[in-house]
Formats: sequence, structure tokens, C-alpha cells
Amino acid sequence: MPGPMGHVRTTEKAKDFKGTAMKLVKNYLSKYKIALVIVLIFAIGSTIFAIVGPKILGNATTEIFNGLVNKISGTGGIDFGKVGTILITLLGLYIISALFSFIQNFTMTHIAQNLTYKMRKDLVAKINKLPMNYFDKKTNGEVLSVITNDIDTLGMNLNESVTEIITSICTIVGILIMMLTISWQMTLISLFVMPIGAILVKIIVGKSQKYFKRQQDYLGHVNGQVEEIFSGLIVVKAFNGEEKAKQEFSKANKELYRSAWRAQFLSGLMHPIMNFISNIGYVGVAIAGGYLAINGRITVGNIQSFIQYNKQFTQPINQIAQVSSMLQAMVAATERIFEFLEEDEEVETDKQGTTIEGLKGNIEFQNVKFGYNPNDIIIKDFTTKVHEGQKIAIVGPTGAGKSTMVKLLMRFYDVTDGAILVDGHNIKDFKRGELRQMFGMVLQDTWLFEGTVRDNIKYGKDDATEDDVIQAAKAARVHHFIKTLPNGYNSILSEETSGVSAGQKQLLTIARVILADPKILILDEATSSIDTRTEIEIQKAMDNLMKGRTSFIIAHRLSTIKNADLILVMDHGDIVEQGTHEELLAKGGFYEKLYNSQFDTEERIKKSRELHEAIFYP
Repeated sequence: MPGPMGHVRTTEKAKDFKGTAMKLVKNYLSKYKIALVIVLIFAIGSTIFAIVGPKILGNATTEIFNGLVNKISGTGGIDFGKVGTILITLLGLYIISALFSFIQNFTMTHIAQNLTYKMRKDLVAKINKLPMNYFDKKTNGEVLSVITNDIDTLGMNLNESVTEIITSICTIVGILIMMLTISWQMTLISLFVMPIGAILVKIIVGKSQKYFKRQQDYLGHVNGQVEEIFSGLIVVKAFNGEEKAKQEFSKANKELYRSAWRAQFLSGLMHPIMNFISNIGYVGVAIAGGYLAINGRITVGNIQSFIQYNKQFTQPINQIAQVSSMLQAMVAATERIFEFLEEDEEVETDKQGTTIEGLKGNIEFQNVKFGYNPNDIIIKDFTTKVHEGQKIAIVGPTGAGKSTMVKLLMRFYDVTDGAILVDGHNIKDFKRGELRQMFGMVLQDTWLFEGTVRDNIKYGKDDATEDDVIQAAKAARVHHFIKTLPNGYNSILSEETSGVSAGQKQLLTIARVILADPKILILDEATSSIDTRTEIEIQKAMDNLMKGRTSFIIAHRLSTIKNADLILVMDHGDIVEQGTHEELLAKGGFYEKLYNSQFDTEERIKKSRELHEAIFYP
């Protein structure tokens, strides 16, 4: 990122600079060949017209100087007409140069923004194709950083670096030619200081590179902490964690300050150092120019022109150093983008895909084994049959594998071994999108996007009528609440909407599933955020909804699944018991202990409340 003095805040070096650059050219930049040729032509033209300017201005200076000499000697005067013609010509050249520069900048901006627009579309499309296990390895901040920071770095540096490279090379070559046409002796003096400047710049860039890398790393830590704290601000305040959060942030912020200070200080040295080198060359040129003018081997105007060229000569060196840093940052960002785009996608095992038409919802788990890590199998041997229309409850302690079974059923993950069948068809024979049309899911964590209440309910069925939406809301016992909102079904909601409780949000997500009318229902702690009275109403609605549909209910409160057709009791990834509520209690096994422990916990909570009231409210 360019700083106030034009210096570049680099991030890190690319692992494969050449390979990534070639891939960027082949996959994206090659589509803008004509536009890039236009940029090249107009950048060269703009630079040439700008370079010729000092030489013409020198002619005007020579004309004025000679005129003054002639006037003093009484042999003539200044030819203002000729001077005016030279200045008008010079003005015309600068106008043409500015126009060419505008055209090439406009074209390059068009290329850069179109390229980043296309890349963002590709990234968002890629997200929808990635398997769930990718997001187990990456944080939300890392994924967002690719879509925002890396894309911005690529677009901004691409826009600047391409034109900088062209103009810098043209400027160096053009100025060198113009200086040689004036005086080869003075040109040698200017060239003598160039290696000194280049060496110093290289040393500075090398020193600052590691600090830029550390700066970027700590910037990621700081951003991650801020995102984490603000997303869990209620919890932080509830547990009085503000001071600890401030201390952690302060520690990371100090490290960011140290690395950023060193990186930017070293980067900032380039400008004064290049000025110093330029001034050394300026002094040498001035002395040599004076000597040559005294001997009549150079005109005053040419001295002025050469000094201007000498001042400009070190600028391309500085620009090339900046472009080098910009290119490193750009290619490093591009490398991360391509790494993201080249991640393995969810594989469709059957291109045609088995149709879901006519399927009834009979499900069979055949010796299913699964582990998020292949070396750590958590579901060791899961076998059971579920008939259409049955209500299946999955219970067990935390970490038993209850939610994992549902994720396998919907192919968020594929089984490590064994098979899951729907009406005799392996779920791998279905396209994922079509398979998931069979399911309706209500999770413990609600999700609402920014939009109207109506749009949130219609999320799974865009073609639903207004009456369908209202009937679904009534079935979910949320219609009355919606009518109390200022704009009813047109009220705007989002995940951060205030005035809407967690239970009300859950009711809206339940209405969404009711409207989708799926063949198979999955309720993962669906009533955990709802009060007891509302839970009773929702349970009635769910009982009506689940009639004739295969339903999987994951619940910790065992009282909510007494009327299930089959209860699967899981522990450490395996089904240890199965049967109805009465059958399992009669066995006196794991389920019976789990069931009774729930009431022990509730009794302890009740006694604790009574003790609290007796002490504080006697």
C-alpha cells in the first residue's frame, strides 16, 4: 500500500513469483490484450512528450540568454516572438502528454477494476463449492481477508505497477538519450551516482521486508481479536472480561506498532536517501556544466535542461524500487487468491445424479464410519434403519456424534467408510443440491439475513405465495408476533436486529422450514432457545408437521422426545441402545441413567433458586 511519500507497504514475498504472475496473465489479464496495448502506447507517448519538454525549455533559456548578451553588447535583443513560439510548442507538448496520461490511466483503471470484479465473483462462486471441512481449517477472518484485503491489494497495485513499469523504463531510456545528446561528460557523472542509489535502496528494501511481513502478521492478529471481541461482546461484558480483552489487544497492538514503525521508518528512508544521491549528482553536473560553458562547449540552456534531466534521472530508480515492492505484494496477494480458487471442491460422484422424485424417506445407515480427521475416527460403526414417516430421536452426551450423523446425512461431509441409503439409493448417487432439497433443517443457532420477514421465511421457497407464507407463520406460532412489528411481514430483519428475541428468531426459522415442505425434517436442538410455554406450542406444530415425514430430532432435554417412534442412544460415536422411551427406561441402561440425571440436575437448580431467594429475599 503506498504511503504518504509514495513508499509501498509490502506484505510478503510470493512463494512462486514467476508462476503466479504467469497464471494471472494467462487466466485474467490475457482477456484485456487490446486494452493493455492501448495502455502501453499511451504510456510511452505520455513519457516521450514529457521528456522532450526540458530540452525545448532549454532552447528558450538559450534564446533569452543570447538576447540579453546581444543587448548588452549593443548588437541586438531578445526575440520574444521566437521565445513565445518555443513556449507555445512546449505547452502543447505538455497538454498532449497529460491527455495521453489520462487515457492510459483511465484504461488501466478499467482493466484493474474489471479484473477484481471478475475475481470477486469467482471467489464467491468458489465458496459455495468448497466442502465443509475447508472451513474447519480456516477462520472466517482468513477467508474474508482473501476476498477483501488481497483483492484490494491486487487491484490497487496492478493499476499502479503496470503504468509505473512502462513509464519508469521509458523515462530512464529517454532521459539517458536526451542527456547524451547534450553532453556525454556530464552524463557519465550522473551515471556514476546511480549504482550508489540502487545499492542503498536494495539494502533498505531487504532490511524492511521482514518487518513488513511481521506487520502484516500482527495486523491479522489485531483484526482477529477485534472481530472476536465484538462478535462476543455480550459474553465479554457478562463475565467482566473487558480488562482481559484490553490487555490482549494492547499486547498485539504494541507488537503491530513496533513492526510497523520499523518497516515504515526504513521505507521512509528511501526518499531522503534518493534526494541526497540526486543532490550529489546535481553538484557534480553543475560544476562540470560551468566548466564546459566557460569553454564554449555547451549552452546555458542546455545546462538548465541537463540539470532538469539529472533531477529526474533518480526518480525512475525510486519508482522501480517501489514497483518491485508493489509487485511482490500484488503477486503474494494473487498467490493467496489462486490458492483459495484451487482448493478441492465438493466432488459430485455421479454427474447425472439420481432423481429424488418419488422418494419416500426410508433411510438406512450401513456400518458408517467417520472422522473429521482420518486418523481420529469418532463414529466407529453406525448401523440402523429408519422407515418413512418415523420420528427418530438421537440422544446422548456432548460429543457422542449426534450432530455429526445429521451432517453426514445431508452430505456436508462424506462418510469415511460404509454407506447411507435413501430408499435404497446411496446418497453419493445424488447431486448434493438435489439431495438437500429433501431436507428441512432447524438448527440451535438461528440465522436471519438482512431483509424482510417475508423474504426470510421464503428463503427456501422463492415461489411461495403470500397465503403460503402466512399459513407457515401461523403453523410456527409466529404470525401474531409478526403482526405486532411496525411493518408486519415487510419489517426489515437481520442477524443483529434488536427487539427480536432468540426464541422469536427461532420461530421464524421454523416457519421457513414449514414453508419449504421437505420430505425429511432435521431438528437440531430446535427448541433450545424457546421458553417452556412457547415450546409446548411449537411442539404441537412440529407434531402436525412431522406427520407422514421422516424426522430426526436431536435433543438434550429428553422430555421433548418421549413420543418418538425410535430413540437412538449414542455414546462415543456408536449406538449403544435403541428403542422407544418406555423400552429404554425398562432396560435400566445408559438411557435410563441419562434420563434420570436430567431430573437430578433440574432438582439441584430448583433447590439453588430456593436457597438464593431465602438468603436475599427473606
